[in-house]
Amino acid sequence: MATVLITGASGLIGTALSQRLNADGHVVHRLGRSPEPDDPRSFGWDIRAGSIDDRCLDGVTHVVHLAGAGIADERWSPSRVQELIDSRTDSARLLLRAAIDRSSSLEAFVSAAGIGYYGAITSEHRFVEEDPPAGDTIARISAEWERAADEWNTLTRVVKLRTPMVLAHDGGALDRLLPVVRTGIASALGNGRQWVPWIHLEDLVEAYLAALFNRNMRGAYNTCANEDITNDDLMRTLALVMNKPYFMPRVPGFVLRVLFGELASILLKGSRASNERLARTGFEIKHQELGPAFRDLLRR
Repeated sequence: MATVLITGASGLIGTALSQRLNADGHVVHRLGRSPEPDDPRSFGWDIRAGSIDDRCLDGVTHVVHLAGAGIADERWSPSRVQELIDSRTDSARLLLRAAIDRSSSLEAFVSAAGIGYYGAITSEHRFVEEDPPAGDTIARISAEWERAADEWNTLTRVVKLRTPMVLAHDGGALDRLLPVVRTGIASALGNGRQWVPWIHLEDLVEAYLAALFNRNMRGAYNTCANEDITNDDLMRTLALVMNKPYFMPRVPGFVLRVLFGELASILLKGSRASNERLARTGFEIKHQELGPAFRDLLRR
């Protein structure tokens, strides 16, 4: 039985992972800004102030780092971009200092990471983990995020899961897409040809379990389904599964740029990524095709 500390445990991935770990008999410690006073396994920290309740590390064997401000929650002003970076990197370093101070003996540090590491680029290249980061904003955020995670290599085994769009029955991207499709006004963004890597939440949780307990896993892994889809495929498939029309004109790119500023880049551009390195560990993704994945989620 492991004792796993999860930062950002109240989010979509953290909630699902916590539930699965508990169901498997493991102990979960949760570290966040607003700890539950009646939960002895809930602990608090203030990342900006550099303070942490280091009791969160008591008996901990593994750490999962999910904390970070939402990438698409606000327009990307310079200060917001810095917040996106700092919320990921400062938190990782604060926790690392606490672990070193306590001489913690850990089996693994598993960090969320972004498929945006490869940049907001649309091309026929299928990116692999050895490819360098791009030079745009989303790649800079992702690269800084991973750099902070790599500092944990001085203490333990580090795994970074480069995560694409996550599909879940309650939360995530699907929550934003469903209302649009239900009204019958679903349409592609921009030219609709940008790639949209994706993964079912159930598979992502399994990937975290593999990263935690497979001692042969180290470094970065692309966690995405095999099926390559475009933004047009995404919207068309969801409309088909929901028996809704799909004939609206595409949303022009300039409209998204006016509404979202630089953030629009990750809506209008997207790359394909290979999951071959993950597959070589013996990991198998269950939900490989978008249509069946949507059907599975919508009947829950």
